Amino acid sequence: MAMDASEETLRRAMSDKQAAVDAQGNTVRDLKASGAAKADIDAAVEALNALKLEKSSIEKQLQATITGGSDVGTLSRDAFRQAVGNTLERRLFYIPSFKIYRGVAGLYDYGPPGCAVKANVLAFWRQHFVLEENMLEVDCPCVTPEVVLKASGHVEKFTDLMVKDEKTGTCYRADHLLKDFCKEKLEKDLNMDAEKAAELKQILAILDDLSAEELGAKIKKYGIVAPDTKNPLSDPYPFNLMFQTSIGPSGLIPGYMRPETAQGIFVNFKDLYYFNGNKLPFAAAQIGQAFRNEISPRQGLLRVREFTLAEIEHFVDPEDKSHPKFGDIAHLEFLMFPRTEQTSGQSAKRMCLGDAVYEGIVNNQTLGYFIGRVYLFLTQLGIDKERLRFRQHLANEMAHYAADCWDAEIECSYGWIECVGIADRSAYDLRAHSEKSGVPLVAHEKFSEPKEVEKVVIAPVKKELGLAFKGNQKNVVEALEVMDEKEAMEMKSILESKGEVEFHVCTLGKVVTIKKSMVTISKEKKKEHQRTFTPSVIEPSFGIGRIIYCLFEHSFYTRPSKAGDEQLNVFRFPSLVAPIKCTVFPLVQNQQYEEVAKQISLSLTAAGISHKIDITGTSIGKRYARTDELGVPLAITVDSTSSVTIRERDSKDQIRVSVEAVASVVKEVTDGSSTWTDVSWRFPAHSHVSIDE
Repeated sequence: MAMDASEETLRRAMSDKQAAVDAQGNTVRDLKASGAAKADIDAAVEALNALKLEKSSIEKQLQATITGGSDVGTLSRDAFRQAVGNTLERRLFYIPSFKIYRGVAGLYDYGPPGCAVKANVLAFWRQHFVLEENMLEVDCPCVTPEVVLKASGHVEKFTDLMVKDEKTGTCYRADHLLKDFCKEKLEKDLNMDAEKAAELKQILAILDDLSAEELGAKIKKYGIVAPDTKNPLSDPYPFNLMFQTSIGPSGLIPGYMRPETAQGIFVNFKDLYYFNGNKLPFAAAQIGQAFRNEISPRQGLLRVREFTLAEIEHFVDPEDKSHPKFGDIAHLEFLMFPRTEQTSGQSAKRMCLGDAVYEGIVNNQTLGYFIGRVYLFLTQLGIDKERLRFRQHLANEMAHYAADCWDAEIECSYGWIECVGIADRSAYDLRAHSEKSGVPLVAHEKFSEPKEVEKVVIAPVKKELGLAFKGNQKNVVEALEVMDEKEAMEMKSILESKGEVEFHVCTLGKVVTIKKSMVTISKEKKKEHQRTFTPSVIEPSFGIGRIIYCLFEHSFYTRPSKAGDEQLNVFRFPSLVAPIKCTVFPLVQNQQYEEVAKQISLSLTAAGISHKIDITGTSIGKRYARTDELGVPLAITVDSTSSVTIRERDSKDQIRVSVEAVASVVKEVTDGSSTWTDVSWRFPAHSHVSIDE
């Protein structure tokens, strides 16, 4: 979030020009006060006006640089967002849930075209990942017992920092208030000097890493108050985002609505590993609903309380994170934003993925492979590759156990939005569930010949542990036995030097004191026929709603009507995701034409092509405009009984095709086996001057 070089230059120029305007203004006032000659005053005023014009020019350049206005044409970001939002709601892509009861923030319903787009995105996700990568798909419950989410750390740590209006009690997410303040100042205060702008940019860069105390101090420093009432705010404090519930009528089994789908895959690892023939690597995938009780949901589909996630957990040997298909995508070049560029104030740069892995910028081939596959998935959906970047997490953003993390961020009118997270989570999740459940979630590598290896042997002294922990003895024993080699040897070292050590027992949720007499830790040489290890996991996690919203914005544009008296809305969806692949219009209300339209509809249905017939008496131009606004790629107009025209949405070009051939031509174009250019060469063009918009 460092300041762009051109923005910094313009802010400095703006500051200098403002100083020059102020100085010249003082000169004019002094001349008038001293009764100077009119010619001298006029010359000074003329110089002042020239400086103001120069300042105005710099101001416009700075505004354009800040808002990135070129990304959304001539419309400002706010106006563009409103135009897109109004169209989406009016055409029922999505609407607020429970609208007749004034709705509930953060909950949305997908209407018919929205459902179709979402279904098409998910179908392509399954094709691109589950089928092409031979993944194992599972479907787990949304309701999750508390014990599972305690092991994963969600019960303790799945929080956001919240502040309250001290008079009304209205809640706000603390980091959002600070973020909004910084962004608004940067966008609207064009006279702010470069140093102050850099300070606010730095806050935006480290926002996720601020503690409650630091966040509270910043809110006080900048005088941030409740947006609606201007009342003072409380100090920030953590709020757990999970929806709590109880399982069963007794209410004795606490549970939560899952905040992610991943835990269902982790707890099923043992069975999935067996199903896969006890072989690594393999990947499991799941599409499903997740729930987060957001403090202040906003930005439409970007921050909601119930949403669809598509997640992959790719299990791999921690000692071999190479990928056999990495060569297939190593040549890809796209915008990457490594942490070194972020911390040194540079911008994202175009990089070759193979080079990024070879140079160690991306931690390993498997992580790099999924970054490449995610890039291909998003761009084939219709995301603009120039407004897509992969940003590496800064060291302070990553969990202590993570090896490397990258986010696929898509730029829209709200700025850069994280839509896919791709993380190497090491072995943390499987180890946590192994410890909590007492079930080893491990994999095995069989040796062709026995190997002599040095193994750590952990021998809990159950008598001593029983005397010290009584009923909790079993929990402590299990926690000791599942320690990895590093943790065990650290414990051995501390016990030998100090005689006791603090030890966190996950299943008890507390730290206990282990004394030297309670456990024996040693290294022994053994001959082994196999190696037992906890796999690492590479996790791509897709926020489907966020991807769809960015796709809506990237696909939206306006063009003038034929008369030039209005702007018509168009979604340029690729056929892959378009809610309807084509429409069928009888040119006029005519029994023969309607019969041909029904015949074509049957052939389209038989070919598996989604379509809609419109036999209203509305003009053909208006019917085209209606379907363009839904993003329908092709429109078939029945204007004779033997042949029809097919119109392409974006070019508005038309070709004439026989009734018998129309379904096969539409299928060619919409399934991607041919482009519109390919088929337009094979059929005669049709002039559309008289009937198009």
